[in-house]
Amino acid sequence: MSAYTPVLEDDSLLSKLDRNLYKLESHLALIGGLAAFSLMMLAVVSVTGRNLFNRPLPGYVDWIEQAMPLLAFVGVSYAQRLGGHIRMDILIGRLRGRWLWGAELASTIVMLALMLLLVWGTWAHFQRSFDFASPNWSRDSSLDISLPLWPAKLLVTFSFFVLSLRLMLQIWGYGRAIRTGTSSPIAVPLIESAASAAANEAAAVSGFDEEINK
Repeated sequence: MSAYTPVLEDDSLLSKLDRNLYKLESHLALIGGLAAFSLMMLAVVSVTGRNLFNRPLPGYVDWIEQAMPLLAFVGVSYAQRLGGHIRMDILIGRLRGRWLWGAELASTIVMLALMLLLVWGTWAHFQRSFDFASPNWSRDSSLDISLPLWPAKLLVTFSFFVLSLRLMLQIWGYGRAIRTGTSSPIAVPLIESAASAAANEAAAVSGFDEEINK
């Protein structure tokens, strides 16, 4: 069973780059999910230790702080590829053809500009934290068990960089759609009605159930 995604593919260079980046995004999303599961296990260990042995897990809050980028940022590019972020389709959903792709292109360019600024800013934030001459290569650390903070800061920059690559591909896709006038562009999330989205999700779940029954 392959889960439904509203992104079309073909044999073009754009589609190949889209699929390759999607593999990376999928792995990052998986890592984020595993991080969430790991934090849940840490919470069980900490609460159990505190209630049964009066010994909570040392540095539990520190580990949560370190894992925040894994929970909050590594999956943003994956969601962008599938059109999963919250958006206002009241106006955009009424547009068709080049008007629709032009509006999507404009908003994606704005997002890319913002993300490039965030990449620059978070990289500078990482550089202020990282230092080869310091213990653990870090000028700052967590309060309880002194975990170095630069890995979490670098992960934020990396996540925003991957999202920037995704936005560049989508700008290419929307620009190509405007040039060709196609109604089915590749490498960009297509707008679905509520009915079609529900039908596609039902079909995906149905396929999953069929695989299990086999």
